[in-house]
Amino acid sequence: MENINTEWINDYPNPLLIAGPCSAESEEQMLTTARQMKDSGNEISFFRAGIWKPRTKPNCFEGVGSIGLDWLKKVKEEVGFKTATEVANAHHIDAVLKADVDLIWIGARSTVNPFVIQEIAEALRGTDKIVLVKNPINLDLSLWIGALERLAGQNIQKLGVIHRGFSTYNKTKYRNTPHWQIPIDFKNLFPHLPMIIDPSHICGNRTGIFSVTQEALNLDYQGMMIETHCNPDKAWSDSAQQITPQKLKEITDNLVIRTAKTSFDEIERYRTLISDIDFQMIELLSERMKYAEVIGELKKEKNATVFQLERWKKITEYVEDKAKEKKLNPRFLMKLFKVIHEASIDVQNKIMLKK
Repeated sequence: MENINTEWINDYPNPLLIAGPCSAESEEQMLTTARQMKDSGNEISFFRAGIWKPRTKPNCFEGVGSIGLDWLKKVKEEVGFKTATEVANAHHIDAVLKADVDLIWIGARSTVNPFVIQEIAEALRGTDKIVLVKNPINLDLSLWIGALERLAGQNIQKLGVIHRGFSTYNKTKYRNTPHWQIPIDFKNLFPHLPMIIDPSHICGNRTGIFSVTQEALNLDYQGMMIETHCNPDKAWSDSAQQITPQKLKEITDNLVIRTAKTSFDEIERYRTLISDIDFQMIELLSERMKYAEVIGELKKEKNATVFQLERWKKITEYVEDKAKEKKLNPRFLMKLFKVIHEASIDVQNKIMLKK
């Protein structure tokens, strides 16, 4: 990917700010949001709006379609913001190029499909538009890289990526878990490729947007895409994660922008990774305790004892083997598993005592 132009982002304020509603709903909604963002003093580089919405289930609002591109044009003409939207096929690309949209992004559901990416890449062949690629919905770094390679292979030079988190079966505090290790691995492979954070889709709510954005900037991300709406509570899609233009200004004013690379930045990067692992450990322990409860109910039903010696022997043997394999202190690992085992027994004892 030697032909990629990574310098395009230097033409914009640092960090790059892409903001606007999740979906284009009406001309009035678009212009009102854009004007409020400008009046609030937000330094917007691109005004975003979804024209076609790829939804998980049918019969949800799936976008207004091409008419929304006319509203984006009005935003550019009347408010002065450059524009951005998502594409998912060659038909979309033909429409956005005719509408002179300035920045195009490819969504997470498209990134997972090499056929879709190839179609998009060929339709965009040789464009001088900025094209950003969201991470795939599943934890697969190669799919993300492959999408960039397909685009670069069609002489699309102004490229970048958006980290919007990864889908997970288990419910967590995030709508899409960040899994910071994946974007960090990506940055290690392509250190100069602009990376943007999408805290709206990671959080799925308004409360976490500031902290996730700050965490990303601490990891040397170059920008952010934040869903912003003139009346978020009445939004036709993803209302819970959209904020007002005034709140956007409050968030961006309080962000700490790190311009100098220091050894402290590297420490923060590793601390973020440790926090990510800690979060996953807590989620897994929560899941484990749920299964311990299920087993407790079964033991009560079958009149079995809570403590099963043979089972504990198997656990200790497994832990000892894994400690050697992973070069971990066996005493530390055994101590940890004893605490977990005791907690499981405590849960099951309470079930046994219930009448």
